[in-house]
Amino acid sequence: MPQLLLEFFSEEIPARMQARAEADLERLLTEKLTGAGFLPEAVKAFSTPRRLAVVAEGLPAKQPDVREERKGPRVGAPEKALEGFLRGAGLKSIDEAAIHKDPKGDFYVAKIEKKGRETAAVIAEIVPEIVRAFPWPKSMRSGASDLYWVRPLQSILCAFDGETVEIALESVPSGRSTEGHRFHAPGCFEVRRFDDYRDELKKRFVILEREERKAIIAREAKTLCEARNLELVDDAGLLEEVAGLSEWPVVVMGDMDPAFLDLPGEVIRLTMRTHQRYFAVRDPKSKKLAPHFITVANIEASDGGKEIARGNAKVLSARLNDARFFWDLDKSKGLDDEQRLLKLDTIVFHQKIGSVASRLRRVRLAAQQLSRRFGADRDLVTEAASLAKADLVTETVGEFPELQGYIGQQLALAAGKKVQIANAIGDQYRPVGPNDRVPSDPVAACLAFSDKLDLLCAFWVIGEKPTGSGDPFALRRAALGASAIILQSKARVPLKLAFGYQMRLSLMDVASRSIERLSRESAEAQGKLDAIRESVVREIRTLGMEEDLEEQKKWQALLEKMDNESGADGVEAQTSAYDIGGATDDLLSFFADRLKVQLRDQGKRHDLVDAVFALGDDDLVRIVARVEALDVFLKTEDGKNLLAGYKRAANILAAEDKKGALKDVDFAAAVDAKLFSESAEKALHAALAKAAPAAKAAVEKEDFAAAMTALSGLRAPVDAFMTDVLVNAEDKAVRANRLKLLNQIRDSLAAVADFSKIEG
Repeated sequence: MPQLLLEFFSEEIPARMQARAEADLERLLTEKLTGAGFLPEAVKAFSTPRRLAVVAEGLPAKQPDVREERKGPRVGAPEKALEGFLRGAGLKSIDEAAIHKDPKGDFYVAKIEKKGRETAAVIAEIVPEIVRAFPWPKSMRSGASDLYWVRPLQSILCAFDGETVEIALESVPSGRSTEGHRFHAPGCFEVRRFDDYRDELKKRFVILEREERKAIIAREAKTLCEARNLELVDDAGLLEEVAGLSEWPVVVMGDMDPAFLDLPGEVIRLTMRTHQRYFAVRDPKSKKLAPHFITVANIEASDGGKEIARGNAKVLSARLNDARFFWDLDKSKGLDDEQRLLKLDTIVFHQKIGSVASRLRRVRLAAQQLSRRFGADRDLVTEAASLAKADLVTETVGEFPELQGYIGQQLALAAGKKVQIANAIGDQYRPVGPNDRVPSDPVAACLAFSDKLDLLCAFWVIGEKPTGSGDPFALRRAALGASAIILQSKARVPLKLAFGYQMRLSLMDVASRSIERLSRESAEAQGKLDAIRESVVREIRTLGMEEDLEEQKKWQALLEKMDNESGADGVEAQTSAYDIGGATDDLLSFFADRLKVQLRDQGKRHDLVDAVFALGDDDLVRIVARVEALDVFLKTEDGKNLLAGYKRAANILAAEDKKGALKDVDFAAAVDAKLFSESAEKALHAALAKAAPAAKAAVEKEDFAAAMTALSGLRAPVDAFMTDVLVNAEDKAVRANRLKLLNQIRDSLAAVADFSKIEG
C-alpha cells in the first residue's frame, strides 16, 4: 500500500528536544490520519540535529466513502429546528429528507453520502495543521513569516506513494528534496520512498536513526579507550545528548593537563559534561580519572581529529582553571568556617519552614537522638550533621549545584575530618532514586534518614503535601529513601516515635517564631518569652539518651510550658493551626503507602502487605520480616489449608454476628472443655492451647518463621473441626463454646497478620 514520507528540515534542533519531538510527531500524525478515516499500519518518527522526519506505512490511495443516516427533528417541529437540521446535514430543503416511523412518532432522517477524497489532498491539509500545533517547549518565529517552529523552518519534504505533495505553509518551500550533511554533502537531492531517503542520507553522511548514532558513539568510544588501556565512564544522559548534536558522529580522544587531576573527580567530570559535552575516562584498576577525554565531532577531519582534540583540550583547560579557582578558594576557607555557617541563616529554605540553618539544627538534633538506633557514634553524627549543609554556600556548589553534598565530603576530607564524617556529608541526600546507592555506614545512614525525616515532617506540619498531580519537593522520593535506609541498615526506628518526636521539633520552631513576631510590641512579654526560649535551649542541650518515652514527656512538657507562658501575656502561639497528632497519623499513612509500593515492586503480594500493615505496626524491619515469613508460609500446603480454615471460621462468625447470635457469647471467658462431645473439638482445643502461646512467644522474639511453624500445627485440627463438628448445635451453651473455639482460631492467626485481608 502507499507510503507517506514527511520531513521538516530546519536549523539545528536542540538535542534535549529531539526524542520528545519524535514522539509528538508520531502522535499528531496518527491522530490526524485516524481522524480523517485512515488506519495506518505503522507510524515511525526520526530526528537528527537538522531534521524531524516520519514515515507512515499502509495508507490507502483515497479516503473510504462514508454513508450515514442522521436523525433529525420530529415531523411538524418548529421552523428553526428544521433549518438547523438541514444546515447540519447539508440538505437544501426538507423534501430531500426521508421520514422514519418509530414508536415515538415520525422523524426526519437525512441520508448523507460523502465520497472519499484523495489521500494526497488530505495530507496537504493536515501537514500545516501539525506544524502549527506542534508542542515545542520553546519555539521561534523567522523574520520572513509568522510561522513558529523550534528553529526557522527551511523546507518540507512530503511524498505520498512516491509522488510530491505540495504543502502550502507560509513561504516554506516543499517538494521531494532534502539536504545531506552540512559540510560533507551540502547539496540537495530528491527521494520518493523512505528506504531511498534513509540510504541516500547515509551516503551523504547523515545517520537518520538516533539509536544507531548512539551505538556508533558508544562502540567507538570504548574502542579508543581499550586501545590505551582505559575505561569509559558511562553516562547514558550524555550519550543521548551528543547523539542529538551530530548527524555523522566521529569519536575523538583528547588529552587534558594531568595537573588538573588534583581537583575532585566529580568537578572534573561535571566540567567536561556540562560545559563541553565530553565523556570522562578512567584507569580501570584504580578507578581514578585519567588525563584524557572523549568528544564527539560532526565531521571526519583529514588529520584524524588531532586538531579537534587539541582545540577541545585548550577549551577544557580554561574551564578547569575556573573550577580550580573556586575549589582553591573553598579549600582555603574550610568547611567549618564560621562566616560560611552564618550564611546559612540568610538562606530561606521555605517561607513557612524557615532558614537552612534552622532546618540543619533540627536535623542535627534528630540525628543525635536516633544515633543509638543506627549503631552510630553520637559525636561523629553530631559533627557530620553540623557541617552537612555548609557546602551550599561554597563557590564550587554555586557553580555546580549538582555537587551539593559531594563538595562537602571532599572539603571535609581535605580538612582532615574523619572518613565517616566526610562520607556521611556526601551521602546525606542518598538514595535519590530507586536505583541509587543506599548509605551503609551507620553515621551516614543516620544523617540521611534524619534529613529525610525532617523534610517530611516539616512539610506535613505546614500542610504542603504531595498531590496527585504534583510533588515539587520530592516528598514521595524522601519517604521511599527513608524506608530504604531503615530496611538496609536494619535500624529499629518505630516511625510513630521518630515522626512524632520530629513533629514536635518542627512545631516548637514554628511556634517560637510566631510568638516572637506577635509579642514585639510588649517589652515585658518579650522578656518572658526570651527567658522561655533560653530555658528550652538549655533543656535541648541537656537531653540525653533516656528511654524514648521519657524524651517524649520532656518535649511535651516544654511545649505546654511555652503555650502557657505565651497565653499568660495574651499572646497567641498559633499552635492550634497545626494538628500534630493528625499530621503524624497522616504522614505515617503516606509513608506506609510508599512502603507498600516498594514491597510490591520487589514482588511481594499486595494482600500480604495489607495484612501486615493492618496490625498497626510501624517498625519497617519487623513489617518486612512478617511479610516475607507470611509469603513463604502461604506457599506451603499447611499455609493454604490453614488460610482456608480461617476463612470458614471467620465467615461463620460473621454470619452469626449478622444474625445477632454473638451478643450472648462471652468471648472473654475461657472455652469450657466439659462441653466437648466430639473428638475434633478436643483436638482443636489442645492444638490451640499449644500453638497460640508458641506463636505469640515467637512473634515477641520477632522469629516469624517459628511463629508460622507453630501455627502450622493447627492445620489438621482445624480441618477436622470444620468437617466433623456442627458449630450451630441446638444446645446454646455448646454452640457458644464452639463459637469461642472459632474465635480462638481467628485470634491466634491475628498475632502474625490480619488474615481477613489475604486473598485465597
